[in-house]
Amino acid sequence: MDPNAYPPPPGQTRPHAPPTRTGTVRFRIPSVNEIAETSYSIWGNLSSKKVPLICIHGGPGIPHDYLLPVSLISTDYTIPVVMYDQVGCGRSTRFHPQQYPPNFFTVDLFLAELDNLIRSLGITVYDLLGHSWGGMLASSYAITQPTGLRKLILCSTPSDMRTFVQVGAELRSCLPQDIQASLSNPLSPEHTAATMELHRRHLCRVEPCFPVDLMTSLQSLAEDDTVHNAMNGGSSASTSVDITGSLKNWSVVSELGSVTEKTVPGGVLLINGYFDSTQDACVLPWFSRTKARVKWVQFALSSSMPHLEETNKFVKVVGRFLTTHC
Repeated sequence: MDPNAYPPPPGQTRPHAPPTRTGTVRFRIPSVNEIAETSYSIWGNLSSKKVPLICIHGGPGIPHDYLLPVSLISTDYTIPVVMYDQVGCGRSTRFHPQQYPPNFFTVDLFLAELDNLIRSLGITVYDLLGHSWGGMLASSYAITQPTGLRKLILCSTPSDMRTFVQVGAELRSCLPQDIQASLSNPLSPEHTAATMELHRRHLCRVEPCFPVDLMTSLQSLAEDDTVHNAMNGGSSASTSVDITGSLKNWSVVSELGSVTEKTVPGGVLLINGYFDSTQDACVLPWFSRTKARVKWVQFALSSSMPHLEETNKFVKVVGRFLTTHC
């Protein structure tokens, strides 16, 4: 697969509006009994009769700026949209690496934060959209069968980390030999350029450069990679070739049978790109094992960021799913 042999995606062709409301909610961290703050942004009115869409960013540790075009769903469909920065990144409470041990950053921590955000905002019925790690978190949340979850949207979301790593290695094997060699050597002068080439193929194919919203999130990660390193591993994990952190053995495959029409009554929408680092093998268990209604849409010109690469189509696909039956 050589993405450079295919036309680039159109990208985002219209601006997104600023949020209607921003703020923070207090979050008592269960494992240490300390108070943190979760920063959030809202588009639209949570008091309306529309079911809000709560968006969960990826990373871990990459703040929600790169998801901002998803807020166009509020513009086009008058659906309230909520985004937030998970603790440890962005505008939420940050943590110094020496402050807590690496095993402090767990899936359970971020499940508790999501649950706290929903309750603190007074939301009783909601839809969830998770991207990449955010989709993994949404998957784990859905399996707990939470009250109020209506529809679930998983974008570029693996169902099993080992499969994701295997697919990443297969994608890397398709790269030119010199790029593969540089990726394998973090001390190589060409390592950064090689990583960028991998990302240009399988993270975001927008040309001639990454969108500003994505660059803002990546810059924030570069400034503070505490959560990312704890959960994904060191710098080599950024190439999607190796995961050595706390997510190394993460999987929901054996639990997908618990996702039913009763627990997710509005159905599940699966999204990935043709050039995605989350290839079909990563998504298939969600499609084949869940007992809820499932729809799977693949974006032909996209990699892992269809909301940035084919924005208008993405907004239509998600908007129609949210406003109709699966």
